[in-house]
Amino acid sequence: MMLNLFSIFDPQVLWISINWMSSLLIILLIPQIYWIYNSRISYMFMLFMYMLWLEFKIILKVKFNLNNLIYLNLLFFFILINNFMGLFPYIFTSSSHLIYSVIFSLSMWFGFMLFGWVKNTNFMLIHLVPQGTPFLLMFFMVLIELLSGIIRPLTLSVRLAANMIAGHLLLVLLSSFVPSSFMMYLMVLFIQMLLLLLEIGVSIIQSYVFVILMILYLKETN
Repeated sequence: MMLNLFSIFDPQVLWISINWMSSLLIILLIPQIYWIYNSRISYMFMLFMYMLWLEFKIILKVKFNLNNLIYLNLLFFFILINNFMGLFPYIFTSSSHLIYSVIFSLSMWFGFMLFGWVKNTNFMLIHLVPQGTPFLLMFFMVLIELLSGIIRPLTLSVRLAANMIAGHLLLVLLSSFVPSSFMMYLMVLFIQMLLLLLEIGVSIIQSYVFVILMILYLKETN
């Protein structure tokens, strides 16, 4: 039962990990930008990205790093597409694996730390001890702040993967339930539809939270 339950997260088909190719489905949206007149999909996409740009710009408030918002907007869209496409049948959910989120969180966290400790060493040292900390607690606060900074990529990765796995497991468990009557069947179908709507919301929220936390971590290095 457990092997069948978690088989939806198996990236291998036969002996090849070809299920990871589902992450390239975003390429199907690229031809939309080559038309003379924007289609409704491309228009909604550009409007949505512009709203995200304004939202992220307010949070960052640093002109030096505004160019990074281009990458962060694309990262949000890439995670969102992978989360959303995983809700369709027979499409692999790549964002449910830790290796997917670790690639983004660990690489960006390492870049932030390298930039902060090389360019803003004094600020990073001051950040280890919050203002108003008693002298006896300063040594413990340094250890706590270092530990909290080190586990940030792990918490980012686990948050995204765990939320995607939990929703998919609930849908699989409900789909394996065999109702005994027509009313039970309608009830299970209604609950599945509610969970599907919830998963659509989770796919948007998790990609937004992931990028927002990366922007906050970037802001702390300046």
